[in-house]
Amino acid sequence: MAELLKVTELGKDLREAINKLEVSGDLESVGIVTRVGDGVAWVYGLRSAGASEVLLIETKSGTVEAFALNLNEDEIGAVLLGSDEEVVAGAKVTLKGTILDVPVGEEMLGRVVDPLGKPLDGGPAIKTKQRGLVEREAIGVLGRKHVHEPMMTGIVSIDAMFPIGRGQRELIIGDRQTGKTAIAIDTMINQGRQKTGVINIYVAIGQKLSKIARLVDRLKAEGVMDQTIIVATGPSDPASLLYLAPYAATAMGEYFRDNKKHALIIYDDLTKHAVAYRQMSLLLRRPPGREAFPGDVFYLHSRLLERSAKLSDKLGGGSLTALPIIETQAGDISAYIPTNVISITDGQIFMETDLFNQGIRPAISAGLSVSRVGGDAQTKAVKSVGGGLKLGLSQFRELASFAQFGSDLDEETKQQIERGQRLTELLKQHQYSPMSIWEQVASIRAVTSGSFDKVPVAKIQEAKTAMLTRLWKDHKKEMQELNTGAEKIEDESKVAGLLDKTAVAVAKGFED
Repeated sequence: MAELLKVTELGKDLREAINKLEVSGDLESVGIVTRVGDGVAWVYGLRSAGASEVLLIETKSGTVEAFALNLNEDEIGAVLLGSDEEVVAGAKVTLKGTILDVPVGEEMLGRVVDPLGKPLDGGPAIKTKQRGLVEREAIGVLGRKHVHEPMMTGIVSIDAMFPIGRGQRELIIGDRQTGKTAIAIDTMINQGRQKTGVINIYVAIGQKLSKIARLVDRLKAEGVMDQTIIVATGPSDPASLLYLAPYAATAMGEYFRDNKKHALIIYDDLTKHAVAYRQMSLLLRRPPGREAFPGDVFYLHSRLLERSAKLSDKLGGGSLTALPIIETQAGDISAYIPTNVISITDGQIFMETDLFNQGIRPAISAGLSVSRVGGDAQTKAVKSVGGGLKLGLSQFRELASFAQFGSDLDEETKQQIERGQRLTELLKQHQYSPMSIWEQVASIRAVTSGSFDKVPVAKIQEAKTAMLTRLWKDHKKEMQELNTGAEKIEDESKVAGLLDKTAVAVAKGFED
């Protein structure tokens, strides 16, 4: 139990203010700031305050908002939502009468806001008809439906090997500068290009403001900003705003989920979120545990990510898909926060520094990455051509490292290595160039069926581009049908014959 506040230790002015409160009997709804510093205020009184309730602290130039985080027997630990410069000991504190909430609705689309919903893009003030609770209980088991609709990222290696479904939580994990945010941004852009109608929400937690500005410019250039909300916090913002950002953005996403729509939310990144929470917890004198994080740091992320779900038909069938990002140190995924988030999510995409440095981008590790939803969320077309892709690629990487030590390899092993090299080259993809379903199916089939076996590895990308151009030019109608992804590609089918014939014809022009 927290040590009781000793009134005798306080200054004379403070003692007088507290005595007045006790005499008037206002201790239930009024409080006095006893000490303040580092964005945290300790308040005596306010006995009727609840967790996450908004408090109003009076200062010389107006009021500063805070929210109650520590509810001790005799005092409250409140985290300030603004600057603590004008908050002084002895200041009067009252209850606002509301739990923390943010504006939600269609009016937020196309805007850059802070975690309290205030615009940061220089645009007009946002007036919404509804507000959503920052902290809200996740939907129960009976209110959910299994994940079965695809959330196409446009990145071949993800859509073919680690498919993501609407309502899934898929972690993107790796060291800094390995292309984690690039995957998330490409997924956002793909929603606009494929006209899926999915709403994008990007949460920048302590990211450089220049990076956020570049992202906004890119999304505007791609024509995706109109279906995007950006919740931004910079490195200089108080820890309270960094802590609130993911929860506030999730409340905005839940509005679309609960109104029969589909939303995608990207948390960039939850490592900084955990650090902000650790800072607040230590300032509130909560006992530190492993790596100095408080004991409830697992609950911090589990209650956040559990709010992403695919709703049952009875509740409208909407969905909120989460792509949390975690930064590792030297590829250590067994650290505290990475293991926490891995155990909460439905799979992870692991970005490998070595692959990134070799020029294999996106640098996705086929061995350590997994999607626990599996093929349920994959289109039939991609599933039929990408079935053995993950196993084949993992075996190739093992064989390739083994082959470095000996040259006498049997024909089968040689062929497997040759095919693996072409597959690796095929899965390389430039940033901001997500591929549609028909492009993915045609490209994967060209390599796995053996049509590109005689094309030199260095010319695989060129051959792929030539094949896709010819397919779209000569067989546009068939490719549009294939783009629905509804049909399974059987070896004897008309579409398979058409793809193989075109691939073989194109390959002849690139053979040595």
